[in-house]
Amino acid sequence: MASQSRRLPLKGRDEDGVIARLSQSPIVVRGREAAGDAATVAKKLLRSTGKAAWIAGTTFLVLVVPLIIEMDREAQMNELEMQQASLLGTPPPSLVPPPPK
Repeated sequence: MASQSRRLPLKGRDEDGVIARLSQSPIVVRGREAAGDAATVAKKLLRSTGKAAWIAGTTFLVLVVPLIIEMDREAQMNELEMQQASLLGTPPPSLVPPPPK
């Protein structure tokens, strides 16, 4: 209890302190405002970047992935035709001349 009696009241201690005067200086106030503005801009940038990534990802899944799957199927079909043609002894379909008209 004796230590509490030696302390200054909060009101007198905060108003006269060096830290209190520094925290109220125009440079510190302007720095806090700039930090707040930078945080707001960074938050908006992250949010818009996330939206753009979502749009790009879903577009890729809807448009590009089916195309890749279909191209892979086509390549497998071509390879199968080449194997069958080689087993039968006929030239590959790409080397057969078109029939005359």
